[in-house]
Amino acid sequence: MKYVGLSLEEIQDILEAEPLSEVGVRRSLEAQLDVLQRKIEHTEHIVHAIRKTLGTLGDGPSWDRFEALIRAVQQQENWAEQYRTSTRLQTRIHLYDKFGANPQGWHRWLFEQLELTPDARILEVGCGDGTFWQRNADRIPEGWRVTLTDLSGGMVEEARSRLCRAPSPFVCLQADVHRLPFHEEQFDLVLANNMLYHVADLPLAVAEMHRVLKPEGTICASTMSTRHLQEAEELAISFDPELRVLDDVIHRFHFDNGTEQLSTHFADLRLLRYDDQLLVTEAEPLVDYMTSTPMNARERLVGPVLERFIVHVRNLLKQAGVLRMTKENGIFIGRKHS
Repeated sequence: MKYVGLSLEEIQDILEAEPLSEVGVRRSLEAQLDVLQRKIEHTEHIVHAIRKTLGTLGDGPSWDRFEALIRAVQQQENWAEQYRTSTRLQTRIHLYDKFGANPQGWHRWLFEQLELTPDARILEVGCGDGTFWQRNADRIPEGWRVTLTDLSGGMVEEARSRLCRAPSPFVCLQADVHRLPFHEEQFDLVLANNMLYHVADLPLAVAEMHRVLKPEGTICASTMSTRHLQEAEELAISFDPELRVLDDVIHRFHFDNGTEQLSTHFADLRLLRYDDQLLVTEAEPLVDYMTSTPMNARERLVGPVLERFIVHVRNLLKQAGVLRMTKENGIFIGRKHS
């Protein structure tokens, strides 16, 4: 137990349990695994940030560069925390599933846009917990080979447990989109599903996706508009002007700048929009969504404040009957420049 990193106090608690509880041991080991995974991801973020900083050191050291290094590490760690496990991701998916007006559903619609041959080789960057592929399992041709990658080891494990059981077309591995561990021209399609706005160095990530695509290969990169769920932010502010739900990270890659971001390496780009809106009729799923984001709602909405906020949302629902919220998702599709 000491070898795997448990403290002496934790070991004592386990050994003194009467009778020795398998559940207790399991929980302790799972907690320790979680801590170790965080340390691994923290180290990976620092390594990436240092490499990026080294690439800019041409004219001597600069404190501005070191400050940028620290900010990059902090920002990537914040998002690593969000996506270390699938819990918060599934909270957001649940809101869309429960109150989305389009009965087809985002995942089924997105799959239909891929337009691939029966023997396609596919790479997904930022695969999350594999929900997209799980919900389309009945439509995947036998000849497809799908490689799922994510920076978060926790997400990769979630995807592997859901999808990578033999026989399976899936391979799951932890990988950074800035440094994809693949040879040139391996894949017919690279899918980036609602993740490019999280990437620290977007031009580098786009170049890497281009590198691993075959000639005339397809890029599919989904994102949202800057108006997506703005009503949720307004609702939060109506309760507390300092409350924040939506992350400004969306401004990195969205409907209005996606073509510009991708056009350096991809041609024939077009944006396909998914027609939908949220018709929210219950308070709790919406509040759960708000507290799942990396903004300050999670810290501010606790205890009695959380209870008052739920009452606030319920009162708004009682007055309006339904809370209508903008839901603007879509996907950029293009071809690799020759």
